[in-house]
Amino acid sequence: MPADLSESGADPAAPDEILFPNVRIVLVETTHPGNIGAAARAMKNMGLTRLVLVNPRLFPHEKAVWRSASAADVVHGAEVVESLDQALEDCQLVIGTSARDRRIPWPMLEPRACGEQVFRAQQARNQVAVVFGREAHGLKNEELQKCHFHVNIPTGRAYSSLNLGMAVQVLSYEILQAHLAAEAQHLGDKAAGSAADQPWDIDFATAEANEHFFTHLETTLLEVGFHDPENPRQLLTRLRRMFNRIRMDKMELNIMRGFLTAINRLAKK
Repeated sequence: MPADLSESGADPAAPDEILFPNVRIVLVETTHPGNIGAAARAMKNMGLTRLVLVNPRLFPHEKAVWRSASAADVVHGAEVVESLDQALEDCQLVIGTSARDRRIPWPMLEPRACGEQVFRAQQARNQVAVVFGREAHGLKNEELQKCHFHVNIPTGRAYSSLNLGMAVQVLSYEILQAHLAAEAQHLGDKAAGSAADQPWDIDFATAEANEHFFTHLETTLLEVGFHDPENPRQLLTRLRRMFNRIRMDKMELNIMRGFLTAINRLAKK
């Protein structure tokens, strides 16, 4: 059946379907309320319904509702928070959009791999956030460092700037495609999934718990004289990248916190 390209874009008789209850789209400091509406429409087209807004410039606003077409419920249900930390505090997988290379490279995903990563985490009942930055200059370095992965949407060389709503549409589409591919595989054959698809034995640590760990790690490094804040040498950024790449589960994080506490006790002696 071809896609409905009308302005409403939805069958009023069809019930709402929440495919990804554990996945949130996070928009940071959005400037134009119309972009919030466009993002909400893109999300609902692909079965995503949870929208979190970090310190939006204009919200609530009628333009956000108008641009959302039949996704006004996503706009009205949006959660507004004051900081990115608040938006991510219970998340176990965080993926941030990045349009440019960084001085310290981070684990990078293509859009399709991003969709697959999000889908697998959702299936494992992890809380997942896909984070989009400001229309003019995206996410700041310190915000991107809170992410386990970065995702870049390839474009043509002549014009590489994507509208926020378009970027949300691309990644939302890939998340839905990963879901549909898994459904097709399940229906086609019921063979066991790969090891990568098997559930982890312990829940992954949340973003909030990770932030407490990084604070504890920095304090400990200062205490034992390993970290010089006057000459940081990107030490903390590289350590953050390493632990984010590992994606510690709750028990692993507790082990590391216990290890740091033991070091603190020795340092005091």
